[in-house]
Amino acid sequence: MEIEFSSEKVKLQCTDTKVAGRLFGGDKILVVSLMARINALKSAETIMDIIRMPTFRFHKLRNKNGRNLEGCFAMDVKTIREPWRIILQPLTEERESYLASNMDEIASKVKIVEIMEVSRHYE
Repeated sequence: MEIEFSSEKVKLQCTDTKVAGRLFGGDKILVVSLMARINALKSAETIMDIIRMPTFRFHKLRNKNGRNLEGCFAMDVKTIREPWRIILQPLTEERESYLASNMDEIASKVKIVEIMEVSRHYE
């Protein structure tokens, strides 16, 4: 699968272990887990390969507290017990947002995602 990033900052957080380490306050286990998730995304043929992995807890996001998350999904950086998640948006082959009402619509079609952010849940 192809991965795009919403900004250079997000790209560095997802590809540079030193930058990721600062993001996670020096927690090396979270850094390794984030890099593993990014590698899993790169290795996936379609988003279905990620959806099938229960430990990733891939799920659709809802608009909350005035934040528009329409068409965005999230997956845990490590586990459900950790507050960190990767927020991503499926993209069409034309690199436009793929607005899907559920995961079944995108499962076998999406081969490109944009990582919007790596953040603490509910921040």
